[in-house]
Amino acid sequence: MVSVAGRFELISEALGGAKLLRRKKIADDRGFLSRLFEPDDLEELGWSGPVAQINETGTTTKGTLRGFHFQHPPFAETKLVACTAGAIYDVALDLRRGSPTFLQHFGVELSAENGCSFLIPAGFAHGFQTLTDDVRMIYAHSAPYSAQSEDGLNCLDPTIGVTWPLPVSVISERDKARPMVDRGYQGVAA
Repeated sequence: MVSVAGRFELISEALGGAKLLRRKKIADDRGFLSRLFEPDDLEELGWSGPVAQINETGTTTKGTLRGFHFQHPPFAETKLVACTAGAIYDVALDLRRGSPTFLQHFGVELSAENGCSFLIPAGFAHGFQTLTDDVRMIYAHSAPYSAQSEDGLNCLDPTIGVTWPLPVSVISERDKARPMVDRGYQGVAA
C-alpha cells in the first residue's frame, strides 16, 4: 500500500494504527531536504495533538538493544521515529487493553538511506536494535516525558517473541531488569 499525504508516503499500515512512512526528498545538485514533521500531513496519517518534545539519540555500537519503553496515561504518547544516521530494526508492541492486536509486535528497518519514519500510536511500547555502528535517531513525542508515568517491558521476553536481527552486544541494566509479561498482564488503558 502506498498513499501520499503531502511530504510523506504511507508505505504500510503496520499494526493497530502503527504506520511506516517514507519522507519525500526534494533533491538537487547540492543535496536534499526531507521534512521530519509536518502537522497537517501527519494528522491525516494518525498523529494527534501537539509536539511536546523532540529528542535525538546516538548509539555507538552495532547490536545495541533499547526498549521496550512507554508512558501510562495521561502521558501516553504518539511517537514519530526517524533514523538519520546508520540503521535500526525498530519495533512497536501493542499494549492497549482490549485491542485485537494486543501483545503483537511489528518490526521494520529504519535507516538514513531508506528515509522511512515509524508513526507509533499511544498505547504502544517502543524498542529498537542498532544494525550499524554510530546510529542517530530523532523522535517527536506528542506528550512530555513524565518520570511517574514511565514504564517498560523486557525486550528479550520470549512471550513477546521479537526475533532481533543481530546478537545483542549492549543492553542497559535498566532494560535488562524490566519485567517479563506474565499470564495476567492486562496492558494499558487505550
